[in-house]
This record gives sequence, structure tokens and C-alpha cells, in this order.
Amino acid sequence: MDAREADYAHFVRARSHALLRSAYLLTGDQHLAEDLVQEALARTHRAWARLERPEHAEAYCRKVMYHAQVSFWRRPKVAEVFPSDFEPDQRRGTDDPAEAAVERLVLRRALLTLSAKQRAVIVLRFFEDHTEVEAAQLLGVSVSTVKTQTARALDKLRALMPDARMLPEPGR
Repeated sequence: MDAREADYAHFVRARSHALLRSAYLLTGDQHLAEDLVQEALARTHRAWARLERPEHAEAYCRKVMYHAQVSFWRRPKVAEVFPSDFEPDQRRGTDDPAEAAVERLVLRRALLTLSAKQRAVIVLRFFEDHTEVEAAQLLGVSVSTVKTQTARALDKLRALMPDARMLPEPGR
């Protein structure tokens, strides 16, 4: 194994978990996230010799991952069916681990009701802490699209989870 292949193997071992976590947040599904990461790593491997600096490999791989997800949005849609009895838990606990677990599950279900575009901008803006401009560049869309999708996503999440404290206030 030459030095470049060893560098790539080290990159995959070191960063796969973080890439998978981001991919899961983008897709909302473990299996789709694994497929997305695998696709991004394969494309990164093909470009590995062209990368000027291996320390930029993660940024390149993440951009490939975001673009692959955007391409997925453009594919023909298959309707997803969510349970009609979905209602956010209205009770607020103090520090009860069981209630915290329920809140996470409710948040996950609410996130899954978002469109792929909305979920992507929420992940980039609030999980990965990118600016609107950075998110737009990563997704290959305009800044106004990021703003619109973020606003719509937060409105939908607030409607589904009116007592959620973790959601940014309007106008943030």
C-alpha cells in the first residue's frame, strides 16, 4: 500500500463516524445515511490523487455528500406515510431521563416530517453551525432558498412541537 492509499485508509477510519452522523441527520434513516457516506467516500477515493492536501479531504467528502443528497431530492418521489396519531408530548419534565428520551423521539419524528431540503438546511445551520451563505454553497442553492427552507422547517417544527425549548425563536 502506497502512502496515498494509507492516507485515505486513515481518513476513512478517523472520519467515517462523524460523516455517518451528519448523513443520518440529512437523511433521517440509518440505511440511507450509510449509503450516502459510502457514495461520498467512493467519490472521494476516486478524487484522492487530485486533492492537493489530505487535510482538506473531509471538507471535500462532506461537499460530495451534500451534493449527492441534493441529487437525491431531484429523483422521483415515493410518498412516505407517517402515523396519523402523531402528536407531540405536551408534558414537560424536569430532569427525568425517560422524558428526555421521549422528547428526542418526538423531535426525531418531527424532523422526519420535514422535506429533505428542509432537513438538510436545519442540519447544516443548527447541527453543523454553518452560516446561511456556507449552507447555500454546500448545497449548491441560493441563500434565499436556504432562508426560505429554514423558515418553513422551523415553522413546521414549532407547529408539531409548540413547547419545544430547543427551537430558535423567529427572527434568529
